[in-house]
Amino acid sequence: MSNKKLIIVIGGGAAGFFSAINAAINFPDAKIIILEKSNKILSKVKISGGGRCNITHHCFENNELIKNYPRGEKELRQVFSQFSVQDTIDWFLKRGVKLKTEPDGRMFPESNSSETVVNCFLSEAQKYHIDINLNEEVLEILSIANNNTELDSVLLKVKTTKQTYIAHAIICSIGGHHQIKNYQFLKQCGHTIDDLIPSLFTLNLPQSNIKELMGLSIKAGTVKVNGTKHQYTGPVLITHWGLSGPAVLKLSAFAAHDFYKLNYEAGISVNWTGTLNEEQLKEELSLQLGSKALIVNTPLFEIPKRLWEYLILRADINALKPWTELGKKQLNKLAQVLTNDVYEMRGKTTFKEEFVTAGGINLKEVNFKTMESKLIPHLFFCGEVLNIDGITGGFNFQNAWSTAWIAAKNVL
Repeated sequence: MSNKKLIIVIGGGAAGFFSAINAAINFPDAKIIILEKSNKILSKVKISGGGRCNITHHCFENNELIKNYPRGEKELRQVFSQFSVQDTIDWFLKRGVKLKTEPDGRMFPESNSSETVVNCFLSEAQKYHIDINLNEEVLEILSIANNNTELDSVLLKVKTTKQTYIAHAIICSIGGHHQIKNYQFLKQCGHTIDDLIPSLFTLNLPQSNIKELMGLSIKAGTVKVNGTKHQYTGPVLITHWGLSGPAVLKLSAFAAHDFYKLNYEAGISVNWTGTLNEEQLKEELSLQLGSKALIVNTPLFEIPKRLWEYLILRADINALKPWTELGKKQLNKLAQVLTNDVYEMRGKTTFKEEFVTAGGINLKEVNFKTMESKLIPHLFFCGEVLNIDGITGGFNFQNAWSTAWIAAKNVL
């Protein structure tokens, strides 16, 4: 082998490619090899955002940006101060990938195709002569003393299913996994793997017939996990499993540990009006009492008509009753249903194919100025292998780009 310093990147996903490319830019004399244990690369990049690749989020204030991460908020403050959302936009633009912003803040390539991002990465990898080895799984990492005084005093031995490498540095970017076996070689190095818990999932309501309204949504509902402090307001979507949409996904991420402890069985309360409380709602409903219109024909609070009909029946109100005949007891019941509609959650469903895991490398074991392991010199981490996860909307990719960029800057 040549005298070039060898950088091994473990994992051929978003963070792996981004770190490899930037390491090649920073250290042109180094040899860089990406090791991917499967036969696929950039899988999450390809499917993200429905195949459009949600690269980042239109949020340029780091104080606001970090609020979208249930785990890792404190550490990411330091990370984003080194490589920000604007830096991400500029990096891609410099390579011919212009981004556009959707009304909800998500940012995509103007091409509307994840292939643009994949091709950008593959083109850069080829440009910098980065080797991509598929079907090669890392089994073990060992620190070894180096007797050559001209080089660093420690080298890393990387044993894979195919061969053994002697590397000057390793960037570990294996992504998030739900099985501990994927982290075994890191545990053997002495690293702590925080509990691997699903994040970003929809709520299954198997006992409720609300599922018959699948496809209906409201712009602003508040969803709460009863018995916890967790609640979020935002769009809510009814699915053939139960409830989804931004408010539910955000709730699933921030309440991930509570859901896990509850074995995904909990009471879920929905305020279909958004943020009105029961007393405020009674006042609003009272304004309708002079109307001769049928209650069923006058949906309020931007609730879709079919959902309004369903909620009226939940309040035990006759569908043919006009507002003028609504008694106080029934008004109170309707107010209660609209502001505190309770369902029994029994299980979860992964949100599309965008599997995100809470858990991974314990954050206290990493230096976030450099992304280097505090336990093993010359071993660096980036992306979802760390116990950092964001809500849906481009935040997980932003974590990947920023941590990968820092690792690539400090790897040698």
